Amino acid sequence: MERAGTERQIAALSREFEQIVEANALVAVDDEHDPEGSSTAFERAHVAALLARAREHLVEVDLALERLERGDYGRCTECGEPIPEERLSARPATTTCVRCATARRP
Repeated sequence: MERAGTERQIAALSREFEQIVEANALVAVDDEHDPEGSSTAFERAHVAALLARAREHLVEVDLALERLERGDYGRCTECGEPIPEERLSARPATTTCVRCATARRP
């Protein structure tokens, strides 16, 4: 279910990105001098960043499915303790418990 949703998100963002690129190809846009250019560049960059994050998430989901197949899904990769159900519900692809995730933050 998580994987299918992420795949749908990637497809939608890919279409949106392509539409932005196609729309800009039809118009001679000079980002530096066109008042619309900066917003178009921002929109393109924003969608590209969302698309990259969705693709990263798909990799994380696939790795979680591999852990599930191996039988070690739901165990923290740092300390080996079980990851609480609440955390797995909120972040199904997570690899760490809250304590270890918090410890890694600067």
